[in-house]
Amino acid sequence: MQNNLVRGACFAAAALCLAATSNADGITSAEKSDVMADFDIVETKVTIEGENAVFTSRVRGAAGATKPAATGKFEGSDVHAYVWPTSLNSADVGFEKDQGIVALAATFHPDFDDGAKGAKNSDKWHAHWVVLGKHEQCKGGLRVVDIPEGAKPKVPETWPGVPLLIDSPEYATELSGQTAVVRVPMAAVSAVKDAKFDGVTAGLRVNANLHAPLLCVQDVFKIASGDLSLPGVVK
Repeated sequence: MQNNLVRGACFAAAALCLAATSNADGITSAEKSDVMADFDIVETKVTIEGENAVFTSRVRGAAGATKPAATGKFEGSDVHAYVWPTSLNSADVGFEKDQGIVALAATFHPDFDDGAKGAKNSDKWHAHWVVLGKHEQCKGGLRVVDIPEGAKPKVPETWPGVPLLIDSPEYATELSGQTAVVRVPMAAVSAVKDAKFDGVTAGLRVNANLHAPLLCVQDVFKIASGDLSLPGVVK
């Protein structure tokens, strides 16, 4: 069901569905000159190294070079993200079961902080778990799943208190050279072993009216596999 959902989002951005190959080391993608170099994914992999699962995306340019312009307000503001959609269940990362597509994201958004327990993070690239769902009002076909007003679903301890299925763990996140890397402790998400994954670069936008969907995938810059089929396997 999750694969059908992400493929539907890919069809919404059909021009960006490109040929790619998967191998033991991850997913390799052909360069595409009409994608910004720092979002043009050429390799995506997730490997287990000691006590960490290491999520890596390599791009044609300098990873993290382009950041959203600050607007001075939350509503209508933008988020840039390097994203790893996975086959994990939402229960594996601390939410209710079967809520949507679980993805790890390295994000930058200068107009708001969403760290756990009020921590500041608007001045740096940082990691989130997000649960994505298909939504026709979002240009990119997907949204971060909203928490309805009055609902009290199960959320992780590091949930930032916003009405979204989003988590703000303090994972080591580094964008340097051509790579975006997030290190996830295996103790936190043991189910990541043998999980399937993909890679995406995207821009998200906070709804100008602050209504559901609150946070939409606005632009899909590139999909590593070409069709969000999650061909990578964590090894």
